[in-house]
Amino acid sequence: MPRRVAVLSVHTSPLDQPGTGDAGGMNVYVTEVATRLARSGVEVDVFTRATSRDLPGSVEMAPGVTVRHVTAGPFQGLSKEDLPGQLCAVANGVLRVEAMQPEGYYDLVQSHYWLSGQVGFLAAERWNVPLVHAMHTMAKVKNLTLAEGDRPEPEGRIIGEQQVVDASDRILANTAAEADQLVELYGAHPSKVAVVHPGVDLDVFTPVGRSHARAKVGLREDAVVLLFVGRIQPLKAPDVLVRAVAAMVARTPSLRSTLQVVICGGPSGSGLEHPHALQELAGSLGVADLVRFVPPVDRVRLADWYRAADLCVVPSYSESFGLVAVEAQACGTPVVAARVGGLPTAVADGVSGVLVDGHDPDVWAAALCRAVADPVALQRMSQAAVGHAASFGWDATTAATLEVYRDALAGRSARLVVAGT
Repeated sequence: MPRRVAVLSVHTSPLDQPGTGDAGGMNVYVTEVATRLARSGVEVDVFTRATSRDLPGSVEMAPGVTVRHVTAGPFQGLSKEDLPGQLCAVANGVLRVEAMQPEGYYDLVQSHYWLSGQVGFLAAERWNVPLVHAMHTMAKVKNLTLAEGDRPEPEGRIIGEQQVVDASDRILANTAAEADQLVELYGAHPSKVAVVHPGVDLDVFTPVGRSHARAKVGLREDAVVLLFVGRIQPLKAPDVLVRAVAAMVARTPSLRSTLQVVICGGPSGSGLEHPHALQELAGSLGVADLVRFVPPVDRVRLADWYRAADLCVVPSYSESFGLVAVEAQACGTPVVAARVGGLPTAVADGVSGVLVDGHDPDVWAAALCRAVADPVALQRMSQAAVGHAASFGWDATTAATLEVYRDALAGRSARLVVAGT
């Protein structure tokens, strides 16, 4: 088992609030696994780019977990798309920290997202330790499933991802489908790819009475509540939900008196170019009175929003897994999700939720209408959702990650022995 691991999360810090900017499911992933690795006896240093001159050089996020801020480029005004030009500076900062420690300080490097992987394979080569990489999203996959009007990922990212795949000792895939994509689209050797499902904090996201939750978040007891949680950008497709709601009330006018849509999140990615586009869309479709916008909230408050909803809606064009879907189910809320990426793993179709093909708002409206019109089936799915989510605890994710670490370390040792002979 490794004694100390360097975790690279270059473009977003685990200390950031998920749901806005570049902070999302990956932040939750890094935080939860790092914390549990430390509880297992593995010290973790998380390296991320500093976004303010007021940030200290290092922060103890949890016992055994230190977040190290690396200065690279201007503190503010730098988008994720600008970061490739700062990777040399990030790598320099990471290597400087290690250089001030005893030789062999880190036993392994884990990188998250391709930008971190670029730094990770330099550090791993310099320290002669294994590199374990988690893609989280892949440019080739995203470009195959673009939302209308969204920008394709650049060729530079595709090349960078390929370099990271080739350099990694092991690659973590969220689902079997993602593992297949790594092999088919990037030529990853199957022996290097390990499927490790992300998890959910089963101590925070728990089923509690809906009435109590609605009182806490200010929702009517008799409302039919549809909830979207995530960054507001074309990739996540909250516009599909808004358009579907307009189609729902056009089809069944009586719904207007009870339907309440909650959009919890902030603008991100290309959504920053038109931060009020979703509000404007709701107004133009005549459903602004039905849509409530809520800024990102902490996990405890988020659990209340999940519990208060009749359905959680995840209409994304691409999802490597879909943490939101699992968190909602852990709170007893069924999910209506797009049949893309890892969502067929996160949601048990017809059992804990419903999967929808494509992104036609009329199709989504029909699926949502069917779901809310059958309270018996909805209650049955609610009960099944809790059981389905229970299989995705972060403890299981961390245990599986440690197995991959051990495998990567053993493989590196074996190669060194062969090289020595």
